[in-house]
Amino acid sequence: MDKKPLVSVLMGIYNCADTLEEAVDCILTQTYENWELIMCDDCSSDNTYEIAVKIAQKDNRIKVIKNEKNLTLAPTLNHCFEEAKGEYLARMDGDDICDKDRFEKEVKVLNEHPEYAVVSSGMRFYDENGVYGEIINPEEPKGEDFVSRSPICHAPCMMRAQVLRKVGGYSNSPDVERIEDYDLWVRMYAEGYKAYNIQEPLYSMREGRDAIKRKKFKFRVTEYKLRKRVCKQFGLGFKSKLKAFKPIIIGLMPQFVYSAVHKNKYKN
Repeated sequence: MDKKPLVSVLMGIYNCADTLEEAVDCILTQTYENWELIMCDDCSSDNTYEIAVKIAQKDNRIKVIKNEKNLTLAPTLNHCFEEAKGEYLARMDGDDICDKDRFEKEVKVLNEHPEYAVVSSGMRFYDENGVYGEIINPEEPKGEDFVSRSPICHAPCMMRAQVLRKVGGYSNSPDVERIEDYDLWVRMYAEGYKAYNIQEPLYSMREGRDAIKRKKFKFRVTEYKLRKRVCKQFGLGFKSKLKAFKPIIIGLMPQFVYSAVHKNKYKN
């Protein structure tokens, strides 16, 4: 690599052999080119690792590492972070795609606005039948926005490496498994850092329309506990504390009831 990259892309990969090349192509074709990509395989059971190595041989900005055992996403991203050289850290998953000007727009925000530690964007949801939804979060999330859900999409985000370092990286605790990004944003806000959401979707997440059915009740309890912490941390009132119970209520709903409600979750 001729020069130090400004952007390090952190990509944890696990059993995404069928989609990895398409995901990496989105990075290779970015209008912003001063990046490095660090892919960490979390002991895939398919040939994801071999495909990643083959991809890396074509571009010296790409590095492939591997966990010695399956660690889940947060430790895998921390492993990528240990290898990162960039001042900015972008996320990307091995089964998603993003717009070609995503990095350019996010770098511009961080370059021009030192008050923001994180920038993200709106996000589309798609499956084999095409795009079926979209989410746009508040432009400048406030503490109270964290009660209803994470107001910062993780997969399209770009953050300052020094800030991630200051807050100790992603938490490896099982207490925040599956919501490691949500926990990270809350910890950043607790330290006074702020985020900005670009008001357009620059990222497309591959997610089946029945994905909600795969969420176990124990992870809903985990989310409730984090929302409860949000209420305490930001000194929020009774109404917010009631909202914090939403994951538990959803988990107790009959599936057919929640499926009907879930249709209205995303902006169409």
